[in-house]
Amino acid sequence: MPITAIPKSTLSFLEDLKDNNNRPWFNDHKERYQQEHAYMVEFAENLIARMTQHDLLEPMSGKKSLFRIYRDTRFSKDKTPYKSHFSGSLKRATKLRRGGYYYHIQPGGSFLGGGFWGPSSADLQRIREEIAADAQPLRDIIADDTFQQTFGDMKGVKVKTSPKGYTQDHPNIDLIRHKQFIVTREFTDKQVMSPDFLDQVVDTFQAMRPFFDYMSEVLTTDSNGVPIV
Repeated sequence: MPITAIPKSTLSFLEDLKDNNNRPWFNDHKERYQQEHAYMVEFAENLIARMTQHDLLEPMSGKKSLFRIYRDTRFSKDKTPYKSHFSGSLKRATKLRRGGYYYHIQPGGSFLGGGFWGPSSADLQRIREEIAADAQPLRDIIADDTFQQTFGDMKGVKVKTSPKGYTQDHPNIDLIRHKQFIVTREFTDKQVMSPDFLDQVVDTFQAMRPFFDYMSEVLTTDSNGVPIV
């Protein structure tokens, strides 16, 4: 049977790792980590297989999709060596398809996400330019019942007042302020362990597509709608 849910043992391991985030404990429980990592790899493989049925993804194995559990502590005050979660991403293929999918498994903090975490200055300028000219298409996507029921409002860091070149009284300043354009959906431990969790992940990622399609069109055309890719 293919893995379609996150095993309880995976959440238990992550909980124990959070309480014992040090190298001696991790080394003593390396086989346990490898087993839970293998579960996550298989889950990611099954997710990729399902996602390729409705979106074009960059070729990637489940193992390559997963991020390393080892933390980079060089520039962090937090020197704990390991992440207390499993996470990974799926990349959309070709320059015409923008946006990416992210999954995050953590006891009491699992969620799915997608969008534009750190757009380049050129991409951010183009998005704001489009929103300033006509924000209605994006507002319609955000206001859609499926979007609202799945994600709520669009999230992401915003500037406090207004970006350079825009006034605070611009009618679309609420969207123009965004530096990030992100959607997320949280899941309980019970939900991620449910046999239909894989279906929920696929449905959630599919619900992002109108948002991704809009952003892809914006970022692959100029302000006159002429393709630039």
